[in-house]
Amino acid sequence: MNKHPSLLQQFRSFCFQNNATDIEKAIEYFAVFGGMGYSVDLSKPLEELIEEKVLKNYRYIHADLTKITQSNKAHHALLSAVALGDRREHSAYRRADLSRKEGEESAAFLIKFGLLSRQESQADPIDENEEKSDRLIFNAPFYRFWFSSVSPYYKGIKEGDFKEMKEKWENTKQSFFDQIYEGLVIALVKQSYKEDWIAKIGSYWDKTNEIEILAKTKGGKVIAGSCKYAKSKANKSELSKLQEKCAKAELTADIYVIFSKSGFSSEFKKEKSDTLKLYSLKNLKSLMEDLSEKDLLVNTNKKY
Repeated sequence: MNKHPSLLQQFRSFCFQNNATDIEKAIEYFAVFGGMGYSVDLSKPLEELIEEKVLKNYRYIHADLTKITQSNKAHHALLSAVALGDRREHSAYRRADLSRKEGEESAAFLIKFGLLSRQESQADPIDENEEKSDRLIFNAPFYRFWFSSVSPYYKGIKEGDFKEMKEKWENTKQSFFDQIYEGLVIALVKQSYKEDWIAKIGSYWDKTNEIEILAKTKGGKVIAGSCKYAKSKANKSELSKLQEKCAKAELTADIYVIFSKSGFSSEFKKEKSDTLKLYSLKNLKSLMEDLSEKDLLVNTNKKY
């Protein structure tokens, strides 16, 4: 059993602690500060809070993290590779320029000390001889933000020069939020099935294919889903793409789920049925409902 709080538990705690009401803002601020017990003023611009709470406290946060990683270069290289890559462990080892043995030893250490967890693909590979590569996932969103968007620019940051970090963040922040959306959409799907409840859920991937959401209900129904984050509304082509991915993976889905941050075309909305579920930002807002003191997680780490 995973001893770390789930992404949904961390998100609900963050929303309760910081009186979040706007779902989009809550997700974006959580993607940066989540999992650490940070109190943040959601009325302030995110970039202002990043400078105030993270960049100006770089030396202190860095010192605390190196106590965990023991200043091991391989651990730091792997953490950055996971934060910046596709999360698959074998590609992370390559990106970190580590041998398979070095990578596995480093991953085992980082899992043991709570920075990372391992996640398996939700289906066996078509080719039984194909080696599966698990994903390495950060246990707290803040760690991923640190190792993707702060740590690589340490030279300037520790000297008080935030220019390079800020420019890079401005260019990458929209895609940075996508992983958090995906995780919360998975939580939403899991929450949406009450009678024929979800027995197994996650993502599917193999060497050439990826399905963001793959689940099986207690009654044996297979649910496949995709997430779209673009500013344009999703249309029927999103369903066609998802069906093609399922065919390639030799999966037969009983129910399709499409999440679109910007909503759906009028034509596509008419296609909704028991076998096609369409979710948008307003559906994600249900993850913030009925927040109370019991949702607040206790975090013992320092907050700056």
